[in-house]
Amino acid sequence: MGFKKVSRMKIPDATIRRLSPYDRCLEELKKSGNNVVSSSDIARKCGTNPAQIRKDFAYFGEFGVRGVGYYVENLQKDIKMALGINRPWMCALVGAGNLGFALLGTDSLAKRGFKISVIFENDPILVEMGSFQGIPLFGMDEMAQVISDFGIHIGLIAVNPETALKVSHSLIDAGIKGILNFTPATLKVPPGVVLKNVDFAIDLEGIAFQLSNQ
Repeated sequence: MGFKKVSRMKIPDATIRRLSPYDRCLEELKKSGNNVVSSSDIARKCGTNPAQIRKDFAYFGEFGVRGVGYYVENLQKDIKMALGINRPWMCALVGAGNLGFALLGTDSLAKRGFKISVIFENDPILVEMGSFQGIPLFGMDEMAQVISDFGIHIGLIAVNPETALKVSHSLIDAGIKGILNFTPATLKVPPGVVLKNVDFAIDLEGIAFQLSNQ
């Protein structure tokens, strides 16, 4: 029956986070020549259990065919639709420091439908360059106009923590509704704006905790 649109509030974050690994596992199964798979096949590849997979998929509809399994290509399309990545998302990178350049140096974002279309920087020397790796580079004071002109959907904040709050306000004022914050700064956003934080220190501390308690 395929994908059905459901309220985001009814779906656990853990389920949403598992959809991308499922999609990657399906891509590997497809490359191995599997056109039809079972929940057990996906579970073995992803390191989870079939019941969890069926429960996760149930939030979005009936993806499989009873007695047959899941058609890999169709399931991947349904997962991408469920995640909202069946369309491109234009992103703006704010901060062209070491972390910003690292993000630009990987093609993993583009492969998942997230294109860094513009870069914003405070450093006048970098702004003078005008572009980096073919991506237009602008000063912070041009943010509102550029975001409108390029149709940007998501802002990636990779500046120093002291300026992250100001940058988030500028992005929101420019009409951005989605922010991915790579700094340890605590940001607050108004209703209607989606904020996600990426804090490497927290993840490392989680690893340290588990290693210390083995």
